[in-house]
Amino acid sequence: MYLTQALHRSVQQTPDAPATIFGDRVRSFAEQHDRVARLAGALRRLGVEPGDRVAMLALNSDRYTDYLYATPWADAVLNPVNTRWSEAEMAYAVDDCETKVLFVDATFADRGRALEEHCPSLVTLVWADDGPAPVGMADMETLITETEPVPDARRGGDALAALFYTGGTTGQAKGVMLSHANLLTQTYGALASGALVTPRGRLLHVAPMFHLADLALWMMSSTLGGTHVILPGFDPGAALEAIARHQITDLLLVPTMLQALVDHPAAASAELGSVRRVAYGASPISEALVQRVMKRFRGAGLTQGYGMTEVSAIATLLDPADHARPELLRAAGRAAPHAEVRIVDPDDPEDRELPRGTVGEVAIRGGHVMLGYWRQPEATATALRNGWMHTGDGAYMDNAGYVFIVDRIKDMIVSGGENVYSAEVENALASHPAVAMAAVIGVPDPDWGERVHAVVVLAPGAAVTPDALREHCKQRIAGYKAPRSVEFVDALPLSAAGKVLKRELRQRHWSEAGRLVG
Repeated sequence: MYLTQALHRSVQQTPDAPATIFGDRVRSFAEQHDRVARLAGALRRLGVEPGDRVAMLALNSDRYTDYLYATPWADAVLNPVNTRWSEAEMAYAVDDCETKVLFVDATFADRGRALEEHCPSLVTLVWADDGPAPVGMADMETLITETEPVPDARRGGDALAALFYTGGTTGQAKGVMLSHANLLTQTYGALASGALVTPRGRLLHVAPMFHLADLALWMMSSTLGGTHVILPGFDPGAALEAIARHQITDLLLVPTMLQALVDHPAAASAELGSVRRVAYGASPISEALVQRVMKRFRGAGLTQGYGMTEVSAIATLLDPADHARPELLRAAGRAAPHAEVRIVDPDDPEDRELPRGTVGEVAIRGGHVMLGYWRQPEATATALRNGWMHTGDGAYMDNAGYVFIVDRIKDMIVSGGENVYSAEVENALASHPAVAMAAVIGVPDPDWGERVHAVVVLAPGAAVTPDALREHCKQRIAGYKAPRSVEFVDALPLSAAGKVLKRELRQRHWSEAGRLVG
């Protein structure tokens, strides 16, 4: 199995069908096939050897798909760079794995030059944008035009396909090594569910293409001959317009994007009838928001995917039929066709499954589980034990196999000797009509050790008091779980994947204590 299989199949079966749509630019599968073969040849001309890392630092575009195909075609390894990181974080991801070539667009040209200066292994910058390339950069379009196509190396199987650097929520970044077999096992397994993409449909890319969640849907849609409609980034108005204009069938959005989309003034009158599947995940979602999305996209089935980078994105799925059962809307779904999932005691060296209904750690096994962390054998050994990937997520499983995530284990709040799982409190807060978003953390308390603290973003024009929110929560969860303190902010700090960066929220409260919870 290898990543470029989908392109070969599409150019054989539907060469003139649109492969990508970016603005007014439409490229067929035949055109894309030719561009990829030539770009792969250009990478070899630039000195890329088998197994070398090739990175891209850019907004979404059709050129990103060229990069995703051409790198393995040239027998090299993908290293998509998170555009929202600081320069130091980017430099770490580029330098740690000795990346040789970096594609940049106009938005990140200056950042690319800084990386070239600080990363000894980085020898070539490639301009991946319209207009002439800046001095000192190779031009992607010129390379494609002036290079003869080369045969596909068909790099595949257990060979390293991509490095995805984790970061932002749990500490030091680590390079997650995913093989072609890892990624394609996940692709075929998720497709077997029938819940995520439409055969030869149209997938809208508004989530960042450097992120594994978007790559996962890109691979699924590509496998089924789909067209990729690409926006540079997420803007709710532009996304609504693109859905109508291009008759989008499939969407991938994180909860914060879904919130912005259904809150947009144009959403009520937008033409959304073409949408058949809405996939979401990456962070907890409130039941209230799920209900609003289902009401807005009446003709679409919603599917939640739970997983992590280390398992090639997906471990469990909550499919459209599950969304019709209110009691399951807080679930993360059941094991996807390609995955084995169990709940274990994190301190049990044998990883025996806990009784159903008992909170423990989610452990995952299957052909989609990572090869390990790049040059971090100790971290790899800690995460991969007894053949299981230990996620660090706290959850329980019911008798039907549905997994209910209660929190990151490290985010658990211990207040007065009681364990409080922040996701449960956040769900209660989110059900209040005045609350747009909420994050719950533990903060120092002289009496309780830690107290439950809520950081709340109010809905536009809304107002509510902390006491009212506490009473609202007490109607839904045990009184000791209700937030003892509340602060109102204009926005929560988010990672590129749409996850709330709780470490940043904790920093404000724990810095004087000289440590951070979690």
